[in-house]
Amino acid sequence: MASVENIPDPRTDEVRPAPAIAPIVARNRPARFDRIARLYRAMEYVSFGPVLERCRFHHVPALADTRRALVLGDGDGRFLARLLASVPHLQADAVDASSAMLHLLHDRIAEQGDLHRLTTTCADARHLQPPSGGYDLIVTHFFLDCLTLEETEQLITRLRPHLVPGARWLVSEFEVPRSGVVRRGLARGIISLLYAAFRLLTGLTVRRIPPWRTLLAQHGFAPRASRSWLGGLVISELWELPSARQPRAILRASTYK
Repeated sequence: MASVENIPDPRTDEVRPAPAIAPIVARNRPARFDRIARLYRAMEYVSFGPVLERCRFHHVPALADTRRALVLGDGDGRFLARLLASVPHLQADAVDASSAMLHLLHDRIAEQGDLHRLTTTCADARHLQPPSGGYDLIVTHFFLDCLTLEETEQLITRLRPHLVPGARWLVSEFEVPRSGVVRRGLARGIISLLYAAFRLLTGLTVRRIPPWRTLLAQHGFAPRASRSWLGGLVISELWELPSARQPRAILRASTYK
């Protein structure tokens, strides 16, 4: 059976303390996604159709050799369910500050019979030390946009020692395209509206996507694959640390569908 740590019992609403808290004080409170957990998928489809789901799943074929993954803020677990189903030998740790989201993730993984390969921890990822080590994959789908620049830098710094050589970091995010006056203007407006909506619905205080590419590069990661949708508004990228063995070939967007 899976190890399920620190998920509040919905009947008692009792929360046990999260383990191994690092002495870092976040300036903004964690967003409260519990209140929209069961509506999140519907909200996503109403706003963007299947695009965000395609974005999350796009690089899964490139992850077939992954052995241990740390997945931060996966929400209702659609990506993790796909990854576990696609990589039979994978062990995964999932961390989320929302107990409601973690319950949805837990139930989804249970339905496909993969709980024995999953550990879940309910905690603010900005504070939590990794529950394990030896990771060769970190996944942050639409998660870094909930952090400030300082929090993103601290997160990468804290996780870096827990990664093996050649480890990969999979990022999906919204962004403003680099070219096209109209596209850039539309993207800025959409991103601003999304931040305003989540500020109202969850209390999210962050208002700007951090420069995560610069921060990953500063910690030794290099881009290996990239794919965009909606004219560059939505992107998914795979970054990788140097490896002692032959480095993986740079993947192209057309390598897999």
